[in-house]
Amino acid sequence: MGTGYFFFSGVTNFGDWAEVIAGLHAHWLWRTLLVVVGMTSYFGAVLVVRICLVRYVGVPRNDSRRLRKLTLIPYFSTKLLECAAGLLNPIGIQLVWQSALPGTAGAKSELLWLRYYIPKGTIPKRRLDSIDRSYVWIAVAVALSLVFVFVLGRGIVLHRYIPPCSAQKFHPAPI
Repeated sequence: MGTGYFFFSGVTNFGDWAEVIAGLHAHWLWRTLLVVVGMTSYFGAVLVVRICLVRYVGVPRNDSRRLRKLTLIPYFSTKLLECAAGLLNPIGIQLVWQSALPGTAGAKSELLWLRYYIPKGTIPKRRLDSIDRSYVWIAVAVALSLVFVFVLGRGIVLHRYIPPCSAQKFHPAPI
């Protein structure tokens, strides 16, 4: 997610990194740098994830059913959660269309295609048994998802703007 955001900000000139480079000279060069850094770091992160999926989770390269289950369920679950959280944001549906869907759909797209690009020499380093279902982890995930949607989705105000005319009412001049 963090690596793809460089790419997203460079291509769209939207988001946090677009704001960081907004006032810099040779703006086109900084945007190009964001795109290149985003593509390079994203590819590196995907390479690490796909190798680890086989080696440490124990998924054989040719077990397409299990690979699909381990990648598609998280991909679509995150889309639903992020859209639900975006709908509760005070900016509303615009935030979902401009940021939540394109940014996260693109940033997590490796989950859709990484199973096709696992290096041939990658072999599991653990037993090929299934991952056990843990109701404790499911409960923790549900609790954190609710916090994500209903607290972070609505936004957290770090400070409030007080207009200059009303600021005099609250902050009297020193005597």
